Amino acid sequence: MLASGVFALREKLGPFLWQLPPNFKFDAERLEGFLSQLPHDTEAALALARGHEDRMDDRALLKIDRKRRLRHAIEVRHESFMDPAFIALLRKYRVALVVADTAGKWPYMEDITADFMYLRLHGDAELYASGYTEEALQTWANKIRAWTTGKQPADAELVSSTAPPKRVRRDLYCFFDNDIKVRAPYDAQRLMAILGVNERGCLKSANGS
Repeated sequence: MLASGVFALREKLGPFLWQLPPNFKFDAERLEGFLSQLPHDTEAALALARGHEDRMDDRALLKIDRKRRLRHAIEVRHESFMDPAFIALLRKYRVALVVADTAGKWPYMEDITADFMYLRLHGDAELYASGYTEEALQTWANKIRAWTTGKQPADAELVSSTAPPKRVRRDLYCFFDNDIKVRAPYDAQRLMAILGVNERGCLKSANGS
């Protein structure tokens, strides 16, 4: 994957999303073996990419413009991950826990495990299909305001009783994946309007720029 061209994104390269299948259960030793190998900058990633499979010989991009920071987020889909030991591992390796709204199908956790948050909103009533009501979007906006200002929502659904390191602010990535009925772009635009965020993902200034 690292040799497939991701380095060409340069400053536009965001966090890597690692999504585990529903039948993958929490195994602390196995998971730590994976997390410990994740590269946290492009130089480390390039070193791993050089070991790509033979089938990538004619398609690999093994060049970086400079050393850049890399971030990782992990999305889980088995209830066994609702374990404080899992949260501790993510914090140890600075990997974000994906806050995934899945209409109750898969585990829901809001523990802060990195210096950024990663949200995937798949639909709160019907997976991949239902749109978010104005009330639901206001609730998400309140959570986002807390997370991005270094706080934790008062009603956060947590697995670990250990508080995360304090921060003045956090970056946050939010993706709507309720796209079967083409709800995602509308919900994203409405949430941006509630938060006062422009199309570049930045807070609007007083003059609207």
